[in-house]
Amino acid sequence: MDYNYGDDIKKRLRRIEGQVRGVLKMMDEQKNCKDVVAQLSAVRNATDRAIAQIVAENLQRCLLDEQASGGDPGKMVKEAVELLVKSR
Repeated sequence: MDYNYGDDIKKRLRRIEGQVRGVLKMMDEQKNCKDVVAQLSAVRNATDRAIAQIVAENLQRCLLDEQASGGDPGKMVKEAVELLVKSR
């Protein structure tokens, strides 16, 4: 099965990577802890959005593959929801 990890999601993850580097720089510069935590919260939110995007973009393909193989598409939906809940 081919999964959809397009350029847009990779771009999003590179932006997150830059945010993390920025947080490390803030720590090296002894910035205020409230500012560091605020930036880390932004990283977490961006990561959550990336996870949701990956699940959403691949769920349809997974459902179709599951159905074609005689499996239970409802089980796939449940697994997708569990992935989203677990990621948080």
